[in-house]
Amino acid sequence: MSRDLVRPRAVGPLWAACAAAIALAVLTPLAALAWTALGAGAAHWSHLIEHVLPGALARTATLLGGVGLLTAVVGTGCAWLVTRADFPGRRVLQWALLLPLTVPTYIAAYSYVDLLHPIGPFQGALRALLGFDSPRQFRLPDARSMGGAVLVLSAVLYPYVYLSMRAMFSTQPARLMEAARLLGEGPWGAFRRVALPMARPALAVGVGLVLLEVLNDVGASEFLGVTTLTTTIYTTWVTRSDLGAAAQIACAMLALVAVLVMLERQGRCRQRAGAVRAMRPAPRQRLHGARAWLATAAAALPVVIGFVLPAGHLATLAWKRVVEGYGLTPEVIAGATHSALLALSVTAIAVTAGLVVAWAARSTAGARTRAWWLGGAALGYAIPGTVLAIGLLPPALALDAWIAGALGLPGLPMMSLGVVLVAAGVMRFLALPIGGVEAGLSRIPAPLEQVARSLGESPLGTLRRVHLPLLRPALTTSALLVFIDVMKELPASLLLRPANVETLPTLLYAEAARGSYEHGALAALLIVAVGLPAVLLLSREPASPASPAPNADTPRARRTPQVSRAPQAACASEARGGPEAPRAVSATRVSDASSTPFIPTKEAT
Repeated sequence: MSRDLVRPRAVGPLWAACAAAIALAVLTPLAALAWTALGAGAAHWSHLIEHVLPGALARTATLLGGVGLLTAVVGTGCAWLVTRADFPGRRVLQWALLLPLTVPTYIAAYSYVDLLHPIGPFQGALRALLGFDSPRQFRLPDARSMGGAVLVLSAVLYPYVYLSMRAMFSTQPARLMEAARLLGEGPWGAFRRVALPMARPALAVGVGLVLLEVLNDVGASEFLGVTTLTTTIYTTWVTRSDLGAAAQIACAMLALVAVLVMLERQGRCRQRAGAVRAMRPAPRQRLHGARAWLATAAAALPVVIGFVLPAGHLATLAWKRVVEGYGLTPEVIAGATHSALLALSVTAIAVTAGLVVAWAARSTAGARTRAWWLGGAALGYAIPGTVLAIGLLPPALALDAWIAGALGLPGLPMMSLGVVLVAAGVMRFLALPIGGVEAGLSRIPAPLEQVARSLGESPLGTLRRVHLPLLRPALTTSALLVFIDVMKELPASLLLRPANVETLPTLLYAEAARGSYEHGALAALLIVAVGLPAVLLLSREPASPASPAPNADTPRARRTPQVSRAPQAACASEARGGPEAPRAVSATRVSDASSTPFIPTKEAT
């Protein structure tokens, strides 16, 4: 069959215009941000460069370096343990190590500040054990410090590294490790000189996602007393009402984001590997005695610190509130309702827009046009929510004023109805459905589309009758991930929510700011519970790479159930930046992924 028959039919001008409009809409806040920063004047720049940016940049770099290093060590170590060793509790711990993903960084910070307070439960029990009577006699270092911020953020963000490294380690062939051992390398030498260099792309992806999450954080850094670039932007805008200076700081932060993306891409682009289509996975080593229980304790410690302690503390506080008669208060019910409405709105729009962009990009013949649509539309994932809100506000206010004048409406209707907040959420998380749909489309055999064409179907009819039924698992998974992320989103909600409207994250933030964190414990527990489905989705161990991946030429790949299951597994990895990507590239060259952008639209590892 000729190559022309395999190539997807070009989309019409309406599809192309919609995809270009979506990509342009995501890029609009960046252009508005630069315009606002330039309009603030040179005096602001000189003041920021002299008094604000050096300290904020230094603290941000220190926080990024500490969290990046610690998450790399913890995530890599845990991934190596569960993939290459067999010890008591391994089957449970391999998915339990993902549980900290359900705890947002700001909730972990609030919980640990409360737990480690000088008169809190942990230090109180420790003083009683040591025979001290008061905090004046014995107290631990303050959790509100740079060290505390590094530990707390690392405790809940290491699963990004763990997911990527677990998938990569599980697909490395046994023959390479065996060759290293035959050449005289011990277990540590084989890991350091063979397994770890091969897994460098996955490590770069995981650490890159961790650093972007740190940059996006507002609540944890502010509550732990670390003034980063993000918290500086927030305080400059909200406290000092200086949008121009906030935009200038946001531009400096965008430069830092660009550096992180470039470093991450360099980490992957230098990696080259041969074909790994059919290989025998490395067997797990059975541990016995003290070594086995030591491995169990080492793998369980991150789960305890990142999930068990903060979630248990939240459950205790929430139970006390329920016993006291302050369970589901009207404020909590209203916050949950607003969060659910916001998440549903963003999810519906983002999944639809992601489908449009991915379908249009798949059907276009121009590589540059395809890269422009995919890269532009997915760029919001790399932009911190605070920066996106700063850039979105000027064009949104201008459009809002025009609509109010044209329709004769008072005030700012789009801001009041939450339209701007929904738009920010769609721009922020559009990369998730784009990556999921693109991965699903790449796994649908070409003969199915060829048959539809031969029967006279148009591109829209082919999408509706052939691709959409097979994409249902990918679309469902993407929708779930977007919904959960929006429910946890704090920075954009703080800055763009309508007046007198609280979501669960903003309600918790307000209670913590007032020093009454226990009053928001039930709201925090609801946020943690919402994230559990994502953990169950991502917890599946990667399939064994011993058998080759099916392709369009094998009879098995032509079975509709087999095809329909593939996008579901791929979407979880694509939407989160590639933690399960080695499963998808087992029949290709790992080096093929080196040309993909950091935004999760391709197999990142």
